[in-house]
Amino acid sequence: MDNAGWKTWAEGASSGLGAGMAVIPYVLLRHYRKLKLTDSEAMLLVHLIAFKQVEQKDFPTMEELEEVTGSGAQSIAESLQKLMRAGFIAIDEELDELRGIQYERYNLSGLYHQLSLCLASEEKQRTQAANRRTKKAAKPETDSSNMFTVFEKEFGRPLSPMECETISGWMDQDRYPEELIRMALKEAVFAGKVHFRYIDRILLEWSRNRVRSAEDARAYTQKFRGGGRA
Repeated sequence: MDNAGWKTWAEGASSGLGAGMAVIPYVLLRHYRKLKLTDSEAMLLVHLIAFKQVEQKDFPTMEELEEVTGSGAQSIAESLQKLMRAGFIAIDEELDELRGIQYERYNLSGLYHQLSLCLASEEKQRTQAANRRTKKAAKPETDSSNMFTVFEKEFGRPLSPMECETISGWMDQDRYPEELIRMALKEAVFAGKVHFRYIDRILLEWSRNRVRSAEDARAYTQKFRGGGRA
């Protein structure tokens, strides 16, 4: 066959390649390392699937496997034994009663079971991540991160690390209720003294006078508003 003939043959073969396609589970390609399979072991499984689907061969010979993998018989045999020990494949023996012939076939149900567990694990992780996002979005606006946001809005700038530490100290060490801290911030804004030292003085004064809630703070401020603060 001359060059033109080979070119024509190649073009014809190219157009017919789709007819010989094997369907390989994408989850195998994606997760075979998670299943602790080597590249050659995963490729051997791909060939077993392809032989079954395209050539209708349930038990390809060692020579056929050598040809498609490029590996030696001993290497292939060792890989097959490892896959069987790990439960990815099994060899079923069946009897054709009409012809009285016993034959063997590779059973890949173990592989598909392992792949289904990978899919289930992946779905579980997605669900847990979605639940975490939902819980995070549903958090009340009284948590510490939102408290920082409230202060940044009132100050009109990002807080410094020292200022963030001060707010955390009010909540974690001094145990001031968050509503009380918000009220102290409002009082500082009302007085035109928006700085942390003044807010700290307000909280300290309220603590000494047994102001425990926002309602107590409102009552205390209304009572002493006329006297002012130093």
